[in-house]
Amino acid sequence: MYNKLVRLEVMRNLGKEVDDFISSYLTPVEKIWQPTDFLPDPSSNDFKYEVEELQSFAREMDYDLFVTLIGDCITEEALPTYESWLMGVDGVNQEENSGWAQWIRSWTAEENRHGDLLNKYLYLCGRVNMREIEITTQYLIQDGLDIGTTMDPYKNFVYTSFQETATNVSHRRVGSLAKTTGNVKLAKMCGMIAADEARHAKAYKHFVTRIFELDPSEMMLAFEYMMRQKIVMPAHLMRESGQKAGELWGHFSDAAQRAMVYTGQDYINILSDLLTDWKIEHISGLNEKAEKAQEYLMKLPGRLQKITDRISTPDLEYQFKWIKS
Repeated sequence: MYNKLVRLEVMRNLGKEVDDFISSYLTPVEKIWQPTDFLPDPSSNDFKYEVEELQSFAREMDYDLFVTLIGDCITEEALPTYESWLMGVDGVNQEENSGWAQWIRSWTAEENRHGDLLNKYLYLCGRVNMREIEITTQYLIQDGLDIGTTMDPYKNFVYTSFQETATNVSHRRVGSLAKTTGNVKLAKMCGMIAADEARHAKAYKHFVTRIFELDPSEMMLAFEYMMRQKIVMPAHLMRESGQKAGELWGHFSDAAQRAMVYTGQDYINILSDLLTDWKIEHISGLNEKAEKAQEYLMKLPGRLQKITDRISTPDLEYQFKWIKS
């Protein structure tokens, strides 16, 4: 359990800075890119040619890489779950048109473009069973998520700091691998999405930095708690038609690792970066329990490295219903 009253006070104080957070880490609506900036224009004489080119590159994509692209799209499309979850976090009052509620709405508005862009791309590419993708997406929203944070803002900001960084890694890698085969248009799409995620990760990491300044011991304990239980990705309950919630996640995760898009090593690297960004080793003024948490966190990357070095990625490819045979 955590001291809710202290959390609420910290959130109230930080809420006064939300306007600055929005101007620093988000982009005005009329200045930011929109999905149609990167998609074939149906009114153009070149529309047919551009779609044929898009489909040609899609057919040639490595199977596991293509699966990862689809899974990334589905994860982005489940945005309603993430917004509703964050709106319920302690210290967020969604009846307000300012403060934390406004941050979440503005962040959601930027995120919404990602799923829109990838969904339209997949619809045009001709290689997917769009109905199966839509079924997985609907199930994912219906099934919700269980990320272990409860409504604690400290734990949720640890989670979003980690998850936004992981999403940046995934989109950036898909784009880089697509570019190696000449698929520069998809590479640009993924690169633009990855850049958004990088800004969002910086924002959530800044929130945690500010909380460490205001309530260091409790913030340290929240960080330790999240890392002891391990960060799960928001699509961990992913399934296909005829499956139970979560049944597909392991297959998707294996595909992402085989494609070298998101691996166990990336998990360790992100943790190490957070330890550095938040200057965990140098935070002082902690109580005894928080000092032990600090020690645990600093040793954790090494422990995880030993485990990761012993794990091999399954070679067996699962046949996803998302992809036309």
